Amino acid sequence: MSTHGDGVPLPPPRPQSSGNEPEARAPANGFRWVVCALLFAGTTINYIDRQVIGLLKPTLMADLGWSQIDYGDIVFAFQAAYAIGYGGGGWFMDRVGVKLGYATAVFGWSIAAVLHGVVRTVSGFSLVRFGLGLAEGGNFPAAIKAVTEWFPAKERALATGIFNAGSNVAVVITPLIVPWIANRWGWPAAFYATGALGFFWLLAWGALYRRPPWNDSLSVDGDLRVPSTGSQIQSAPGRRRVSPRISWLSLLRHRQTWAFIVGMAATSPVWWFYLFWVPGFLHEKHGLSLTEFGPPLIAIYLVADVGSVGGGWLSSWLLARGWSVNAARKTAMLACALCVVPVFAASSVTNFWAATALIGLAAAAHQGFAANLYTLVSDTAPGDVVSSIVGIGGMASAIVAMFSAKLIGYLLETTGSYVLLFAGASVAYGAALLVIHLLNPRLEPMQISDQTSTRG
Repeated sequence: MSTHGDGVPLPPPRPQSSGNEPEARAPANGFRWVVCALLFAGTTINYIDRQVIGLLKPTLMADLGWSQIDYGDIVFAFQAAYAIGYGGGGWFMDRVGVKLGYATAVFGWSIAAVLHGVVRTVSGFSLVRFGLGLAEGGNFPAAIKAVTEWFPAKERALATGIFNAGSNVAVVITPLIVPWIANRWGWPAAFYATGALGFFWLLAWGALYRRPPWNDSLSVDGDLRVPSTGSQIQSAPGRRRVSPRISWLSLLRHRQTWAFIVGMAATSPVWWFYLFWVPGFLHEKHGLSLTEFGPPLIAIYLVADVGSVGGGWLSSWLLARGWSVNAARKTAMLACALCVVPVFAASSVTNFWAATALIGLAAAAHQGFAANLYTLVSDTAPGDVVSSIVGIGGMASAIVAMFSAKLIGYLLETTGSYVLLFAGASVAYGAALLVIHLLNPRLEPMQISDQTSTRG
């Protein structure tokens, strides 16, 4: 009898069906990259919608009379909702599936993004940002679950890096289109135009996405194979099927869950800082206007794109050369953590291109670190709880980021200095990796049985 690496027996292969089913399964091998492209596009739109307010911050502060504290409160509302949406999104995806779950999330955040153009008060912006964060929280639980279902372990970090690169592409595209739209038709039009993108994505998602071929026969080593090509689509532990009704309390008993929580909570708030405050930093520290800080932001996130794909590629490259999953993932994460360290100097350099280079390197390293961090979940957890674990970790990181937003707002309002913020960013990744290693030194898979599930 075939077993997974943790000794759990695999179910027997299901018999081949008659009719045209094999023909329908034939494209599945290459189709996983179509799935990756859809996830890339969804993540791009997700980050465009959340990034618009950061680009328009100087304009909105001037037109609507906001203070730094007001802006911090609006970001706080987004982060609070994002925490709820991330955790709830993971639970939702594991129960309704990726196709319906992801579509629901994109529809919700697109509506909220469009409504930004209607409101004018701090409370109004806080309300629509709350709606945006609530729906956007479903993006990564859905995307990681789709990658786990469609990609073998050796390709997951690369696939995650590719779709996660959409976050950087978004921040390259947004400075090109938002200032132009805002200057030509006013800042509300920028929210209308970018918010509408999600509705076009929904058409493509509904037409193209399908579930992976779970009913294909299993090979003797436990990998799901496409009969026409023999290529691996799923490998253990992601292929293992357990009840989707696993309680969060049960998942929190596993050190693998806590390793992901720590990694997310320590590093994701740094990314939010780059996303929401770097445009203001370039304006306040270096005097760049709405139309002038586009080039440095584009440079930062183009470099970050390289880091996102490169970080995932590095661990996949090491795996292909015989490294263990544990050594490959953690070596790639260590390389990324070291590349973040120089960002502590970004607040003290006088040339804005020097600051841009330091922030760009750190952003690239963050994305490479994140590609491998997300992949740790699919490396160690059964596929049916991947979204839930990603949701728990994302919720924890959003809660930390929520209070970080308040702290950053007060810190900048009272001191006007970014020194402590960049210094904290420079050490966060090394500290996170150390704790991850202490919690799971050999990257052992979870031991989950159906007895831990709940039926309520």
